[in-house]
Amino acid sequence: MTGAVPELAAIAAALVMMVAAAIVIPGVARVLLIAQALYWAMSYLARPIVLLWVQPEPRFGDNVADPRLAALGYDYGIAMVLRPIVFGLWVYAGFVVALAFWMRYRRRSPQRAVIAEDPNFVPTLCALYCLGTLGRLAMVATGTAGKAGEVESTSPALTFVTMLGTVGAIGLIVFVRLGKAKATTIAVGLLLAGELLWTMAVESKTPIMGAALAIGVRFALGGWTRTKVVAILLVSIMGIGGFGWLQSLKATGEVKAESAATDSAYPAGVQPMLSVLRRFDLLEAATDVYYAPPGSWLSPQEAAENAARSLIPAQLLGAEKLRSGTAWAAEVRGASVDMTQVSVSLAEGGISEGYLLGGYTGIVAGVGFTFLLLVTWARALYSRHIALVVLGLALIEIPVIFERGILGSMEMLGKYLQAVVLVWFIYLLVGLYRGSRGQLSARQSWERAESVVPVTQRTGQWV
Repeated sequence: MTGAVPELAAIAAALVMMVAAAIVIPGVARVLLIAQALYWAMSYLARPIVLLWVQPEPRFGDNVADPRLAALGYDYGIAMVLRPIVFGLWVYAGFVVALAFWMRYRRRSPQRAVIAEDPNFVPTLCALYCLGTLGRLAMVATGTAGKAGEVESTSPALTFVTMLGTVGAIGLIVFVRLGKAKATTIAVGLLLAGELLWTMAVESKTPIMGAALAIGVRFALGGWTRTKVVAILLVSIMGIGGFGWLQSLKATGEVKAESAATDSAYPAGVQPMLSVLRRFDLLEAATDVYYAPPGSWLSPQEAAENAARSLIPAQLLGAEKLRSGTAWAAEVRGASVDMTQVSVSLAEGGISEGYLLGGYTGIVAGVGFTFLLLVTWARALYSRHIALVVLGLALIEIPVIFERGILGSMEMLGKYLQAVVLVWFIYLLVGLYRGSRGQLSARQSWERAESVVPVTQRTGQWV
């Protein structure tokens, strides 16, 4: 195990430096940076440590034990695939430290979420959540709810509606404020329960992780207390820890038996973590790059062109756009794994994608893009413009700053730009409806006031 220890120690040190610097940074950025560190620790620390400890034999249905690493020898293989990751994480940690120094010595007035003062904003989020819930129920009832990694949705219209529900759910978790604290707690709890059920329905960690991150963003906007820190830790642990249990509820007896046989190769203390570790798969993406050297996929110019095309709707573009996750599965992972019978979209990771596109220079560009996206995202949630806030809310749910590179991030942003247009239209309708109701209420109040005034006063005569 000694061969991979220096790399793991360097990764741990970079992540600790990130967290230490993030504590100095105020506002939403602190939450996002700590979440990044935890996410990457699961992918680049927890999973390699389990592999080095157990040394499992690869078998069908177990994506934790990578046959490529086993063929190299886990100790040597993990050390080799993590070298670009070490470089990328230290570069990213350097960016975070620079931001911490800049924020520490720059005097600024405290930020506040201006959009929360808009009387039409929370009603718009409620409308979005209601529409999205109807879409989710329809997808579950018709059996068209997508699964993690699927390439094509069987119902694109319903999928688009559920995107609106995602924005509404995350937005309400962040911004809802009711008259009493107890009522607000109950409302947020119900929203969290809904996201947990949707996590189980689509068999993806993304909804519950997005909800937990939304709780952190909510606290960052309103101020941290010890109770709030404990609350977000409990939500994260319960959501991720209960993920495997939720999945077992809907698994058939045959599936449970196969899963138990696969997990039996691991110690009893590790088995409860396997369902979660299998979904933090950035180590697999790093292994893909080891077998596909820099320059073997897209050139930097082709990557830039495809990233720009991702922001244009396919209807206007008139051509098929690159699906980076699918292309990665077929062309990058396909260089070392037989993917001819598999159709899936994979998370490539900003460091792995950058290394494949341009070596260590590409890593700097990739992590720099991720860092700028995070900072812009954190600023967007303080904006007064609903379009920017909606994009910020969408990025809480979709884990682009955790597991996607430039291509995947631009692809996701392109999808949600279309959703922003519809959200803005619904926002206008809510404003018109509330305005008309307000005018009607004012008119009724005036008529009631007139009805109780004596006729002599209304005609200008004194009693």
